[in-house]
Amino acid sequence: MGLKLYFQTLDDKGECVGVYKNGRLHFKELPKELGRTWKYAEYLEQSGVEYASLYCGGRSLSDVCPSHLIDDWVDVETKLKAYYRSFILAKINMNENCFFDLVPQPFLLEYCEIRDKITKYVFENYEMPQNYDFMVDLTKVLTRIRHQKLSIDVSCLSNKAHLPKYRQAMKKFAQIDPYCRYNINGTKTGRLTTQKASFPIMTMDKDFRSIVKPQNDWFVELDFNAAELRTLMALGGSETPLEDIHSWNMRNLFNVRTTREEAKQGFFSWLYDENKTNPKLSKYYDRDKVREMYWDGENVKTMFGREIEADRKHALNYIIQSTTADLVLRQVIKVHNMLRDKQSFIAFTIHDNIVLDMTTEERYNIPMMIEEFSNTELGKFLVNVKAGKDFGSLRTLNL
Repeated sequence: MGLKLYFQTLDDKGECVGVYKNGRLHFKELPKELGRTWKYAEYLEQSGVEYASLYCGGRSLSDVCPSHLIDDWVDVETKLKAYYRSFILAKINMNENCFFDLVPQPFLLEYCEIRDKITKYVFENYEMPQNYDFMVDLTKVLTRIRHQKLSIDVSCLSNKAHLPKYRQAMKKFAQIDPYCRYNINGTKTGRLTTQKASFPIMTMDKDFRSIVKPQNDWFVELDFNAAELRTLMALGGSETPLEDIHSWNMRNLFNVRTTREEAKQGFFSWLYDENKTNPKLSKYYDRDKVREMYWDGENVKTMFGREIEADRKHALNYIIQSTTADLVLRQVIKVHNMLRDKQSFIAFTIHDNIVLDMTTEERYNIPMMIEEFSNTELGKFLVNVKAGKDFGSLRTLNL
């Protein structure tokens, strides 16, 4: 691929259209023949562009910069950091401004030229990952989520402001930038984490979830019932039941006096303890078969092509967690695509679920989205559905 096809994005927000190509800056309209760049931008959603940052597993420009370019890159990066410090001091919100409007064009040219060289180096020295297409699709979804401002209303906690816990939370959440910034390379298993600057949607105390409001009319949560258990069952060759899996286990794999909670505790007590045997559980959750299929003694390689170094103690957990993470995220992509031309959208995702920001007018699409979400590459998984006027008041929705 010729150098003429290399280019650099100047911002990743959909409304901030700007690229560098062959020593020139282009704004508003994209030049023709765009082939390879460092990272994705929303205005490239329908293009066939390749992204170097996904070739190198999300490593930074500094991490992958070759030795002969280090001095030039450090010089440019130092200037870049100085600009960002000035933005912070001036209290400029980068979510509401285009990067290329805030820095001189001579710097943009210098910055993009060295970035172009590092990008070219990556494509020449790194192989395309086996899951590259999936990572592109996931990046598109998470970039869209990252630029959607959450509706945060801390005043709903004011009736408990006399309690230190709530008073501190009100102050904390009022100061946090209300955007979900996910890290797709934060764990070896592929499970999403959030970046330091993100709104802590994945870790926030349930007592405070009511501060998160929908932009539209209501939130709808689609949540897989015991996703990891279903993954293990399916990988072992068993069909998963379309009912609560712990209740199914209680009735079919434990004695008649066992409660659901006891069955749940008993299952997990057995699952990762190789010294414990249970022929009934092993019949439907064949942990030895699954480990043998996806672990070669040194590395786990999942059905989605993700490779993870693992010893025997951790292999089964990595297989289950990584397969589930990639499985769920593929369903997130499907639902995102269903909502492409709708007013409703995915507000955020937390491990095995997605939370949709829905309009009342588009509520008739919910059954179709549930169906799409439930039909996974390992068969049909039960989906629990909840709805509410804020993230803290989600209640079971029976359709």
